[in-house]
Amino acid sequence: MTDTTDIKPRVRRTHLALFVKDPFASAPWYEDVLGMQEVARGERWVFLSFGKKHHDIALIRVDDPQSTTRGTVNMQHYGLEIEGDMNEFRRLYGMLIRKNVDVVKTTDHKVGYGLYFHDPDGHRFEFFLETVHDDDEGKRVLNAHHAPSDPFDIQPL
Repeated sequence: MTDTTDIKPRVRRTHLALFVKDPFASAPWYEDVLGMQEVARGERWVFLSFGKKHHDIALIRVDDPQSTTRGTVNMQHYGLEIEGDMNEFRRLYGMLIRKNVDVVKTTDHKVGYGLYFHDPDGHRFEFFLETVHDDDEGKRVLNAHHAPSDPFDIQPL
């Protein structure tokens, strides 16, 4: 007898591919602001890594950069969980400001703090500082607080 139960993926790692107007112009921002390194490039793309994987983000040129605009239905943000403590989080906030990165907001999610900002093509990213490190507890907290995104006032360093 054949097992007809649907298999569920067991995801080990992820990567993100983004359409951009000019991947070769955008890549230096990812290296400078996110600390990534370029690992490969093709005629229409640049692959970047945070240092462990072969690539974490691919920047791919859109077919018609002049007519491309960011749609109203799109990726909301890509979260990047950071290592460190609140001072590290504050230093990253200060770094974004010094580099004139468009910072959107800072939030308290009850399981950690978020710092949202845009890349040169308008994609939204989040630096996320985890404060609840047990995943089961994190699920409980998120549920109890209805997955909040409360304003959070923090001073950059």
